[in-house]
Amino acid sequence: MLRGLWKLTWLEIKIFVREPLGVIGTVGVPVLLFVVLGRMFGGRVAPGSRAPSLMTVDLPILVSILMALSAVLSLVTIISIYREGGILKRLRATPLRPHTILSAHVIVKLLFTAVTLAAMMVAGRRYYPAGLDAPLVSFGLALLFTTLSIVSMGFLIASIVPTARFAQPIGTMILYPMLGLSGLFAPVDALPPVLQTVARVLPLTYAVSLLRGIWRGEGWGVHTGDVAALALVFLVCTAVSAKAFRWE
Repeated sequence: MLRGLWKLTWLEIKIFVREPLGVIGTVGVPVLLFVVLGRMFGGRVAPGSRAPSLMTVDLPILVSILMALSAVLSLVTIISIYREGGILKRLRATPLRPHTILSAHVIVKLLFTAVTLAAMMVAGRRYYPAGLDAPLVSFGLALLFTTLSIVSMGFLIASIVPTARFAQPIGTMILYPMLGLSGLFAPVDALPPVLQTVARVLPLTYAVSLLRGIWRGEGWGVHTGDVAALALVFLVCTAVSAKAFRWE
């Protein structure tokens, strides 16, 4: 099983790399945005100053955006294209088990998320030297954990998207409201009561809270609620998508 998983994962990596726009959008755009923001504001943020949230926690915000884009847009689109083209049906006819086939896509997303994070860290050495004091290993683990949770939601959406033509619009309809209400640009407590209620049921709210806290040096014990919420999202989405996933 592991051999088949490795071969399929390597195949998916090669397929993904052959599409330059996909690599640019997944890796290049977040790093470029990070560098541009660094050149514009990096030298203006004095230590201890009350800088805008975008700059004081810029890396977690950008990584969270990357995570959501990769999970809800890229994954849903790829799975939909594979289903519509009959690729999923042919893969299921092979000796590979269904969870092995789908796990390959998850591993590819995690790998490219890690690559993007590493590239952003290298870029940040010049513009955000103070940020390098953050617990990078712990933050990396938090990123992989939250990405895994959001990817499970992507599979749930991919299970019900009828065709590849609808994948991008449906993913966008889910993604952007989540970004606006998850605390990326404004604290959840500052939202109106109704929107606060909505925000607290969105997985990305807990992902942002966990990443931001770990980046600031807080321990995992402080964010047990965030971890539990993301774990619950993973379990529920995985269970539902296992029942509803269509291979053709």
